[in-house]
Amino acid sequence: MKYPLKHIFSLGVLLFALWLGLSGQLSVLMLSLGLVSTIAIVYIAHRMDAIDQEIYPARMTILLLRFWLFLAREIIVANIDVIKRIFRPGKNNSPQLFELPLTQTTDLSRVIYANAITMTPGTVSVNLDTKTITVHTLSIEAAEELRSGRMANAVPEDNE
Repeated sequence: MKYPLKHIFSLGVLLFALWLGLSGQLSVLMLSLGLVSTIAIVYIAHRMDAIDQEIYPARMTILLLRFWLFLAREIIVANIDVIKRIFRPGKNNSPQLFELPLTQTTDLSRVIYANAITMTPGTVSVNLDTKTITVHTLSIEAAEELRSGRMANAVPEDNE
């Protein structure tokens, strides 16, 4: 099954943005090589018919980019909190294991949420099912932050 050019183009943009963010290379040669490799990967995936609406919903591209910025900020703030706890042992360390209700309706958004929790220092997703996620946190403050629903609301949702 062939997908619209818009879908293929948005996948290419997302992959190139990921490559650029991970490599940090801005020379003309490296940008050219990154662009060529992105085009080759999108072409191969398209020819293999390995891209479908469920695996990569094209309309979520902008939402994912916005979420990555949100997540980057959360990771930095959580890193600072964990470093403070390391240098002040015993202060406010109270590990928590609890369940959070899931508001996400698709498997993709649930997995994005669980991975975002795990990527944030001091928190780990332990179990994920269709209605709840079990989380371990280093502190009460981290648990309350997750219970507030700020991260859950920031997760992109594919409602189509």
